[in-house]
Amino acid sequence: MATVSNSQIVTSEDSLANGLIAGSQRTIISGYGESRASYDIKNQDANATLKRAVLFVGHKFNTRIILFTEMELEDAVVAGGEEDAPGELSMEQAFLKFDINSSTYFVAGLFTPRIGIINENHLPTTYNGTERPYVETLIIPATWRGLGIGYYGNSDRLRGLNYSLSLTNGMNSEHFENGSGIREGRQEGGKVRGTGLMLNGSLLYYYRSFRIQFSSSMSGTTAKQASIADTLHLQSGSFANPVFVNEVNVQYRHKGIECKVLACMVNLPDAANINQTFGNNTATRMLGAYAELSYDLLGRKATQNTKAVILFIRAEYLDMNQRIPNNATFVDMNRKSYLIAGLTYKPVRGVAIKMDYTGRLTGKVYENLPFGTASYKNGFINVGLGYNF
Repeated sequence: MATVSNSQIVTSEDSLANGLIAGSQRTIISGYGESRASYDIKNQDANATLKRAVLFVGHKFNTRIILFTEMELEDAVVAGGEEDAPGELSMEQAFLKFDINSSTYFVAGLFTPRIGIINENHLPTTYNGTERPYVETLIIPATWRGLGIGYYGNSDRLRGLNYSLSLTNGMNSEHFENGSGIREGRQEGGKVRGTGLMLNGSLLYYYRSFRIQFSSSMSGTTAKQASIADTLHLQSGSFANPVFVNEVNVQYRHKGIECKVLACMVNLPDAANINQTFGNNTATRMLGAYAELSYDLLGRKATQNTKAVILFIRAEYLDMNQRIPNNATFVDMNRKSYLIAGLTYKPVRGVAIKMDYTGRLTGKVYENLPFGTASYKNGFINVGLGYNF
């Protein structure tokens, strides 16, 4: 959940810079990271990786202007002895926050809009399981960031109601991939191409033990100059060949019990044009939803100290090609169900030790071939570590 600082919503991610917001420090250094090891029961195989290590640097220029930056290294190795280095080094966020008054502010730069649960709050100590929810990785492509501006505020008339509106760069439909949805179409602030824009809005309401959020976004996906787009028979403009993402989530927390429910729909009405140009088998509609129930065995004590022992179970469902255009191929394997159950142990604030079992069931594999008509089912045993400071 979030806290309120000077009547502004401060997410768990913002807590990295809480010393800047509420304290007297002008510059702070902090960060977070996580690692994971996984054993594939069906294939009797294993893998391990340093998922990410993030360095946060923030600076308070004065009481109204604050800088937030996060540099992220994924999968440990970017270059060197490895010919195909698996890692990636990127800026996750780099923006300035301008306080207008105690209840409203602007941000400008590279930031993560408010959509879903994980996009803003993705510290590894804030979610259960060694992997982020699959729905918020493949349907909502968290962490989804862009270059632009955002406006955040809360209502004076209805206490607990917060809102946001942001305008950032659009996506690149050329890089959409069947099986990963729109994820590879993120431009992430690196040499953004085209005149496409993304408009995102959200309503966030706190009522007693509930946190209720609805968000909606519309993004142009033609990352080409107008003359080239015309040659490729693609529309051009700020919201050309749009992708619409709508989600709603509800969280409930009381004593040691926490429940999360999220549902999301992605629509690409011009998927046929994208497929005709790039041949990437893009779907017209994708759906995803999950529900999670957890219980902290320390119950009320968890509010009085830093320890937590959390048992959880999460069920997820994704359909990456719920609706497809005439020029796309239906891939039944892109219907996936997950059941994740496990334990999160927090010995001190900022450290999480995680263990879970993940069961995965997909639609038919190679459904047009006689030897591949069965659904694919397998399970994974995972252990992980997460930290933030």
